[in-house]
Amino acid sequence: MTAAHTYLVRTYLDWNATAPLRPEARAAMIAALGLVGNPSSVHAEGRAARSLIEDAREKVAALVGASPADVVFTSGATEANVAVMAGGWSTIFVADIEHESVLHAAKASRARIVEIPVDARGVIDSGTIADAVLCAPEALGRALLTLQMANNETGIVNPVADVAAFARAHGIATHTDAVQACGRMIVDVRSLSVDYLSLSAHKLGGPKGVGALILRAGAALPNLLLGGGQERRRRAGTENVAGIAGFGVAADMARRDIANIHRQRALRDRIEHQLRVTSPDAVIVGHDVERLANTTCVALPGAAAETLLIKLDLAGIAVSAGSACSSGKVGASHVLRAMGIAPDLARAAIRISIGPTTTDADIGRFIDTWTTITRTAAKAA
Repeated sequence: MTAAHTYLVRTYLDWNATAPLRPEARAAMIAALGLVGNPSSVHAEGRAARSLIEDAREKVAALVGASPADVVFTSGATEANVAVMAGGWSTIFVADIEHESVLHAAKASRARIVEIPVDARGVIDSGTIADAVLCAPEALGRALLTLQMANNETGIVNPVADVAAFARAHGIATHTDAVQACGRMIVDVRSLSVDYLSLSAHKLGGPKGVGALILRAGAALPNLLLGGGQERRRRAGTENVAGIAGFGVAADMARRDIANIHRQRALRDRIEHQLRVTSPDAVIVGHDVERLANTTCVALPGAAAETLLIKLDLAGIAVSAGSACSSGKVGASHVLRAMGIAPDLARAAIRISIGPTTTDADIGRFIDTWTTITRTAAKAA
């Protein structure tokens, strides 16, 4: 009997695309939907809605060590990223492994774009940044440097604090997309010393369609939306009260989950050990650098990511290839290309990402299914 027939339950291993909605967040959203008041109204009903938003603001701020006054709620991290890139910069330094919402928004701005390469390990260091900055300091003008904390495809962690310190010393503002990092490692915006930090609720087990931009006190930002005075006049429009309430609960729980991140690391290590046993030629991307505890990017020489995804899906297992934001396109990742990984190998890469409720049984199902798929393919060859 094949793995596809053995397992009748779905096994979800695509947490970096979106985390399952936490039951507590769902409950908070349902309760919020029962409130009738507009959060900008001064009567009791309006104050009740406003109270939910401000409670969530405090919880999101606590997740990243920020002040509640520095939290601007958005429709998601993409909106936050685009808003920062559109901030009227003369020069934007952007890493070539950034999320596409950053890359496209930077290129759509009127800024001079300076692309910063990663090394073969997928990491950017202060020396690389220094080379780029010092080559043409007279051309900087009002400059921004953007560097994600952890890559969504590989889980590789970048030294954002070190890079931000160098940038600040040279009068360059800094932004970090911390979407994948938050809830999976300690994130403290003050220690990082960045000016802007982007978050997304649905990566934490909150609802889709809500996120936040964290601003350093005094950091300039054009209004995200024009209209009323919501979000301290930074983003007009009646707030998504239910979404924000769910975001707050998810952020609070994600902050507590960090204490048990070692459990996810142990599960990830089990996956990678078994991958090496079953497929000795498999390449674990970033195995020799700091990575998120929940993420494995594996490339199997001679395989096609699309074929692996389909076979795993038919067996009841959800994983992905690259970013979920590029759905419908299974091909060589721009991240792996930037790392210098050969195109054929890059097109064979899939991402396995786990979360707080992933079980030993889930890992066992994946390993058994992977073994069946790869052995069957080897016999066919």
